[in-house]
Amino acid sequence: MDKESHLITRDWLAIERTKLANERTFLAYFRTFIVFLGTGLTILKLEFFSEMESFGIILLIISPIILVIGLIRLFYVKKLIKKHYKIK
Repeated sequence: MDKESHLITRDWLAIERTKLANERTFLAYFRTFIVFLGTGLTILKLEFFSEMESFGIILLIISPIILVIGLIRLFYVKKLIKKHYKIK
């Protein structure tokens, strides 16, 4: 018998809450990525923001880095949860 079959409902629900919190955190990273990407593109495309072009480029460079950090964190925490509780 594995450890999952011995979990009481409270513990099982705590694991599920942790999984959902992990997914919410990734969605926050993804939302930040989208905002940085959109803002960077807007700054570069609109003539009104021509003085801020370097800021737009910085946002475009940072946005994929934020997405990668979010993905790494998502899979790392997911692996920790599976390892700690030995669940599928």
